[in-house]
Amino acid sequence: MRDFLKKNKWTLVVTSLIILLPVAVGLLLWDKLPEQVPFHWGINGEVDGWATKTQAVFLLPLLMLGIQWLCSFVTQLDPKKQAGSKMMGLVLWIIPVLNLFLHVMVWLQALGREVNMAVVMPLFMGALFVIIGNYLPKCRQSYTVGIKLPWTLDNEENWNKTHRLAGKLWVAGGLLCMPCALLSGVWSFIVMMSILVVMCAVPTVYSYRLYKKNKKDE
Repeated sequence: MRDFLKKNKWTLVVTSLIILLPVAVGLLLWDKLPEQVPFHWGINGEVDGWATKTQAVFLLPLLMLGIQWLCSFVTQLDPKKQAGSKMMGLVLWIIPVLNLFLHVMVWLQALGREVNMAVVMPLFMGALFVIIGNYLPKCRQSYTVGIKLPWTLDNEENWNKTHRLAGKLWVAGGLLCMPCALLSGVWSFIVMMSILVVMCAVPTVYSYRLYKKNKKDE
């Protein structure tokens, strides 16, 4: 853990500050914010959950900061400790980006700017899937990062082949999610969840078939 902190000290500092940036923005906007702030959207893209101003400004950033440090800590408990520097970079940056995205949506909606989450979410999630897909083939065997199945963890070749396939699927799935912004909220959610199921199920089945084939050839 000490080596990890030494190597990633500035990345952790910068990402933590980015996670806390919405707190500063919230304080600057404090007098303009309503007492009840939109905080959750349903599958139809409409607001269906609210938070107090204090909760909106402080709760989510502090929660995200805790998750950021927990994820950083847990990955260092991994016995293999070889997820790869590029994949660790993704782990460290994904929460700050997600946190900023969520707060931009919250602040815009709270200030009276209509946010169509049924359009925004497929575009954001699609882009996120594409980025993850590009990183998956670079991920080395790990108990905390990647497609952690008994067969991938037991065999490095299985791991590498599964992650190469998964990388292509996640990039394709991300690109397919983006046009869901043109669908109605409910249909957009259904199609995106179907794509996500395929993105997760196909590599799992492929990995298992590789495992069975290797067992048969032994």
